[in-house]
Amino acid sequence: MSPTGISANRLELLQIADAVAKEKAIDKEIVLSAMAEAIEKAAASKYGAENKIRVDINNDTGNIRLLRLLDVVEEVEDNFRQINLKDAKKIDPNASLEGPAVEEELPPIDFGRVAAQSAKQVIVQKVRDAERERHYEEFKDRVGEIISGVVKRVEYSSVVVDLGRAEAVIRRDQLLPREAYRAGDRVRAYIYEVRREMRGPQIFLSRTHSDFMANLFAQEVPEIYDGIIEIIGVARDPGSRAKIAVFSKETSIDPVGACVGMRGSRVQAVVNELQGEKIDILSWTDNIADFVVKALQPAEVMKVVLYDEDERLEVVVPEDQLSLAIGRRGQNVRLASELSGWEIDILTEDQESERRQKEFQERTNLFIESLDVDELLAQLLVTEGFSEVEEIAMVEIDEIISISGFDEETAQEIQARANDFLEKENIILEEKRKELGVQDDILEIEELSLKMIIKLGENDVKSLEDFAYCSTDDLVGWEEYNDGVKHRELGILSSFELDEDYANELIMKARKIIGIIEEDDEENFDEETPDDRDKVSDSNELEINSEDN
Repeated sequence: MSPTGISANRLELLQIADAVAKEKAIDKEIVLSAMAEAIEKAAASKYGAENKIRVDINNDTGNIRLLRLLDVVEEVEDNFRQINLKDAKKIDPNASLEGPAVEEELPPIDFGRVAAQSAKQVIVQKVRDAERERHYEEFKDRVGEIISGVVKRVEYSSVVVDLGRAEAVIRRDQLLPREAYRAGDRVRAYIYEVRREMRGPQIFLSRTHSDFMANLFAQEVPEIYDGIIEIIGVARDPGSRAKIAVFSKETSIDPVGACVGMRGSRVQAVVNELQGEKIDILSWTDNIADFVVKALQPAEVMKVVLYDEDERLEVVVPEDQLSLAIGRRGQNVRLASELSGWEIDILTEDQESERRQKEFQERTNLFIESLDVDELLAQLLVTEGFSEVEEIAMVEIDEIISISGFDEETAQEIQARANDFLEKENIILEEKRKELGVQDDILEIEELSLKMIIKLGENDVKSLEDFAYCSTDDLVGWEEYNDGVKHRELGILSSFELDEDYANELIMKARKIIGIIEEDDEENFDEETPDDRDKVSDSNELEINSEDN
């Protein structure tokens, strides 16, 4: 827009405002407001910045009025902004001390070169600000969409994309490996963030985001777009390999077949867009063991052992399938773990057998030492599933009698020895508790065993108040992601396999005892006794015939 636009005739003024509004796709009122502000600035330069000047532009005629605003006062102290009542009534007969400011019309001004240039800068800046705000409003609600644009330039390994009325950026880490673009290339990407910044809205695109692949499938597979097939999750190693889990809400539709398409046409379209990235499409099932077996294909799986509490699985494979299950640089098992949300440990038959033998021997030795029995009796107890002395002491006597080779007298003697061992152990633990300086008040939480209390004391939790101010994560640990890989951080009581809900209830109980919270403050507090709970989560072992998979 030329500097002479401000001093143009009235019709030209409206035409200029209309043209700028259409070109920048902003409201005409914003352009006229910018023009008014520019004229105000020029008028302040001519008549003095001490004056309070307002500009009115008639939106229909283009007529411009310069008005100086004067406050009506009894005694004038500022000649530039105040006027007495007598003089005010000469301008406006309705003027009063309590009324609004009086508007005194000023003569129009002619813009010189400097004033015109200054006015142009004001208008350009206002229009630019309005344009940026429009861009932000337009794109902030489009996060999660796939958008197409033309590469404008490549700078610092990032690609600047022209979206028509705005620019977006694909940073180097959001591009597929070995992917290179030149100015003029067309590119499709996923809008994952829109930020309002001083230099204008920043639109960030990605071609590595998991949702980019999900959206590509939604574009290629009508059943996904219509909601008949749901994408449960996507795990990607961008540019190399990906796994996607799909689920059909209608049993008559095969979700994997629908995503693959006739002769692979649908999945191939996605693969082509992602520069040849290999995609494994899996049918989702709530049976996590079955799903992980599918996710680890083409490797054959012989057995899956679930540890629900830790959301961890041990997968046993034949020796010759180990490298296939793990994949190159751990890719296959990493993607399967990310997709399922469970930590996966891959073992060979020999490794699993060795681990089980080690566990068996450790438990056998525990019973030999604590119960003073021979190896055969200890092995029989381990074979029946006993792993702790507490289990033998607390179990019904009939369960021990039912073990082959045990009569009633032997069972009673074994249980008596177990109780005697625990009593002696408690004496030792009680002495250690006192040595650590753990206060007696923590014993009010009866659900905490002495072993747990010792562990707490070793971690500076030495009173009921200390325990009350613990968080659930402090006790049971937490999970965090580093470089996309899930890691488990251990808590103070992680070795006792408490679940989060139970640990939280123990903390809430401590807080009620010391009066941090009232009984009614925790509506969802469960009054179940610890005897009704299964505090320790047993691992469930599922035998899976690899030939069936």
